[in-house]
Amino acid sequence: MIDPIQALTAAPSVVRKHDPPNAPSGAFAGELASAELRFSAHAQKRLHDRNIQLSESDRARIAESTNLAAAKGSREALLLMDRLALVVGVPSRTVITVMEPRAGDPAVFTNIDSVVVVPDAGA
Repeated sequence: MIDPIQALTAAPSVVRKHDPPNAPSGAFAGELASAELRFSAHAQKRLHDRNIQLSESDRARIAESTNLAAAKGSREALLLMDRLALVVGVPSRTVITVMEPRAGDPAVFTNIDSVVVVPDAGA
């Protein structure tokens, strides 16, 4: 006869403390890292209207920070880079909006689940 307690006991699953349940792994993580960063029409308009020029280095920093957010399972992230604030749709790797917050002006960001402070270009 089978002991009912032993029959219901499953082998323990391995869950690593630092990996969120939706974090990309394996081949998908490699594809994500090489995926191209996109800018929504709204973000492009914001960059144009405010005469903000992003260098290739800036774009690489944004892409790397998006990778970091993806590794933590983020879906919508606020990236703080130099004097810019960017909201990024992490799974689609799309910059949704860009702004230059000014001291004294209120700034409220909603529907984000993470904040990434983008390292300096030389760091």
